[in-house]
Amino acid sequence: MSVENTIVSSKPILWMVIPCYNEESVLPVTAPMFKEELDFLIGTGRISEKSRILFINDSSNDETWNIIESLSEKDEHFIGISQSRNRGHQNAVLAGMMEAKDRCDMIISIDCDGQDDIKAMTEMVDKYLKGAEVVYGVRSSRKTDTFFKRFTAESFYKFLKFMGADVVFNHADYRLVSSTALESFSNFHEVNIFLRGMFPLVGYESDVVYYERNERIAGESHYPLKKMLCLAFDGITSFSVKPIFMITSLGVVVSLLGFLGVIWAIIVALLKKANSGWPSIVCILCFLSGIQLFSLGVIGQYIGKIYMESKHRPRYIISKRTWEKAERRYKG
Repeated sequence: MSVENTIVSSKPILWMVIPCYNEESVLPVTAPMFKEELDFLIGTGRISEKSRILFINDSSNDETWNIIESLSEKDEHFIGISQSRNRGHQNAVLAGMMEAKDRCDMIISIDCDGQDDIKAMTEMVDKYLKGAEVVYGVRSSRKTDTFFKRFTAESFYKFLKFMGADVVFNHADYRLVSSTALESFSNFHEVNIFLRGMFPLVGYESDVVYYERNERIAGESHYPLKKMLCLAFDGITSFSVKPIFMITSLGVVVSLLGFLGVIWAIIVALLKKANSGWPSIVCILCFLSGIQLFSLGVIGQYIGKIYMESKHRPRYIISKRTWEKAERRYKG
């Protein structure tokens, strides 16, 4: 199978962009579901027969890539690429989008686990046909989540918003993006990427599709609380300098309190009512030392991001493409 570099079609070409990491248990179940939705969109005349389902293997250490190759050999609508090493979910989605950018009219990025409602793609495509360049998939509720998961997830979005990151509430990485918006998005060259915050910066006409999120069909979640916290911190430090402003404000407040403390100490000393006071001194020193270390850590994160950005390293490296294997077999 060859993948055309130019788009010649009266109907828009859609590429589903699906990142995969150790999904050998879920991929055989969800792949037919993606194909069923693609067939429906083609059959109803919404999209071209040249549309594809692109799996991005994020250097899995199970049978994920072999499954992707097997799917591509059985049906030309399934294609796949594999990264040379594990780069994380955000970079895997980015790799798929950039691979699809010049070969389609729109992409829909969605996770492989089947939790996002695949049927919502129809409404996304309809909104694209009506003029939307970006369509965000937004969870209508979190009824299937535990209280802890619901509380932490909603707090995640609210905290990001409070800290200055422009994100769509309850939107993860289920979205439709036109090739026009993708072309503009490709001008964002930062290494530290947070897609949920980047696409609102691109602009263009956007819309929202609400859907119910399901339980994971198989396997285990690759986004535990620790990764969610890391993603939140990356989002904040990538799109907002508010933490530095807060540290500065805290420094001013602590300095004022310290100045008042000095005045109080002088007055007490003059009145000869001073006590030994070592516990209070120890507490104050520990408190201030903690603030200083925390502040240095936050500032260090910003410096570290500047360091990584200055190197201009590639954000992903694609080592394999399923159609390259097919072309080699054809030439042979």
